[in-house]
Amino acid sequence: MALIDFFNRKYAAPAPPAEAPEPEAWPEIGETWKPEGLPVAERYYNQAQAVVLVARTSQDPYGTAYYLVACLGCHFLSTRTKHHSHYIRYALGQAAEAANAHAGTCRALPRELPPRPDEDTARNLLRSWVTDMARRNLLHPDIDLDLAEFDSGRLELQRTNEWIQTELEALAAERSDLLAVRRDDRTGTVRFRARPLPR
Repeated sequence: MALIDFFNRKYAAPAPPAEAPEPEAWPEIGETWKPEGLPVAERYYNQAQAVVLVARTSQDPYGTAYYLVACLGCHFLSTRTKHHSHYIRYALGQAAEAANAHAGTCRALPRELPPRPDEDTARNLLRSWVTDMARRNLLHPDIDLDLAEFDSGRLELQRTNEWIQTELEALAAERSDLLAVRRDDRTGTVRFRARPLPR
């Protein structure tokens, strides 16, 4: 081989790196991962491919949003995290950590959300929660009842905050011995004041 051939030799270009595979789509089972009244912010897989949801429950007047964590495989549901000696509602980052931690240990198989109840069933469910809280004397006289008290039942109820507030106002009008409405004229917010019932 002549020296000139060495300089004229063409080398094949290196093969382009293999493209990363497309991420697999989330397993959508109908609309079961989008319950009404619970906007889903993030989703995680558990070890058996069940979905762990991070869903927004409410937002305060200052723009702070709060979240819950719910596993669609097992019945894990968490609405608060411990901060020193207090339990506080989840911000998005805290909820994401809790969801990821649960997904890493849960081995439950996927299941669907419970079916969305009809209006009468949902109304009766909400009213029974308020009555049960009062009968168990968990609420002291004239304690403000925040909508966050119902966060643990959001997946079962599948209703918006506006719906819950409207139903609580209707209940207060019917059962003033159980619930009173307090309106703040300055901010326009509505608070509910619960009264304990005898057992």
